Amino acid sequence: MTATILDGKALAKTIREEIAVEVAEFKEKRGFPPTIAVVEAGEDPASVSYARRIKRSFEGKGMGVELHVLRETASQEDMVKLVGELSADKGVHGIIIQEPLPKGMDEGAVKAALSPDKDVDGAHPLNAGRLAQAPFIDRSENAPPYFVPAAPLGGLEILKRYHIQIDGQQAVIVGANNLIGKPMAFLLVQNWATVTICDLHTSPLSEMTRRADILCSCTGVTHLIKAEMIKPGAVVIDFGFTRVGDKWMGDVDFEAAQEVAGAITPVPGGTGAVTTAMLMKNVLEAARRQVGWKE
Repeated sequence: MTATILDGKALAKTIREEIAVEVAEFKEKRGFPPTIAVVEAGEDPASVSYARRIKRSFEGKGMGVELHVLRETASQEDMVKLVGELSADKGVHGIIIQEPLPKGMDEGAVKAALSPDKDVDGAHPLNAGRLAQAPFIDRSENAPPYFVPAAPLGGLEILKRYHIQIDGQQAVIVGANNLIGKPMAFLLVQNWATVTICDLHTSPLSEMTRRADILCSCTGVTHLIKAEMIKPGAVVIDFGFTRVGDKWMGDVDFEAAQEVAGAITPVPGGTGAVTTAMLMKNVLEAARRQVGWKE
């Protein structure tokens, strides 16, 4: 068996083209582009790479980008002040705070300074809470608007665009983090999957992962997921993105895993590219909400 490659790069290109049409319409009617502010402190390689990808992708489709890079020695007060100023700036429609934050900085205090209406990566507790309480996708309950982190939203988009069944499937998430793991679990639950969340303390981890029809990993531990840990025919979504020498590596041992899985995302060229596209979609939606856009 050789797995179907879930080509995130090609899918992202399609999504960006779709968004470009909507951005052009927004600019024509409003006279300014949907704009994101990227805030980071320090030179974490993955964060720097993501910021560059955001700038290239957004500007390439006519969207605005502001990069705000603080020194790794920046104080918490500096970060909170900057986030607060951007939240009040009407020319900025979306804000993303790059992680990791400098050591000793209170993540909660920084996120609290962020306007939920501009929190296009779903980091604010209000958006996270609304996602957790959101109804199933086929239920007509009224729910307030919220934003979902772009990475798990991209993972869900990959599953849907490749017509992979979610309803009734056993899904296992490896990595109980707030940025990807937990929101991905909520998204899959909304779509009627039965979800188990594991972390690095789950033992034996392989016993859990081999049950998964859909296996998602987001630990940042290179090649944590071996081929023998994957159920034959399973769909594998790899959110891992770690630099090893001159290469980017995922959580999954891709070369071996593709001989077992039914479908799999590569690294690079998988979830990362779609993450940026979904962030663009969130910023466009944020801009529309802020100007009272009517279809």
